[in-house]
Amino acid sequence: GGKNPWVTNPPSTTLIRKVTQALKSTGVPIDGFYTEEVREDGRRTGFDVVALSGKRGPLSRVSSDSSTSRRECRVGQYIVDVVSFEQLVLPLLRNVNLGSDAEKKICVIDEIGKMELFSQSFIQAVRQTLTGSGTVILGTIPIPKGKPLDLVEEIRSRKDVKVFNVNKENRNSILQDILAAVESCRK
Repeated sequence: GGKNPWVTNPPSTTLIRKVTQALKSTGVPIDGFYTEEVREDGRRTGFDVVALSGKRGPLSRVSSDSSTSRRECRVGQYIVDVVSFEQLVLPLLRNVNLGSDAEKKICVIDEIGKMELFSQSFIQAVRQTLTGSGTVILGTIPIPKGKPLDLVEEIRSRKDVKVFNVNKENRNSILQDILAAVESCRK
């Protein structure tokens, strides 16, 4: 079987979008989501999840005060809206495994990071999608810093995963490498 191409950022979302557009233009069936910064008056106020279909929902927002309930899912100054994230992303991941096996679908997952990993359902859905044979996952994982994230390490060490490390030097040339990897996965 082919390899699932995974990309480590920064800044991966731009690259993922370019890859997605290139694949879409060739008529390959593709679905999934990416994460996008939300800015107000020049400063970042949070992140949205944007489905390839155009649907979007909040992933996280800057918290207005420092006192929070213990139940809240926080990453730094951001409070993660797990419910909103799951409502948008889980149907995408579940649907991607359905459909005909005549043509392998591509599923874009940008990204698997701390915010997204607050969702246990998301973790399960990613695992299921990885084991499903009819899908090629094009995903992004954060560059390791601090405590390792279990799912990220699990993905990184999978035999069917190929990780591309994106940096300033290679980020223009790597687009072709990733496209080539996706093509070979679908065969």
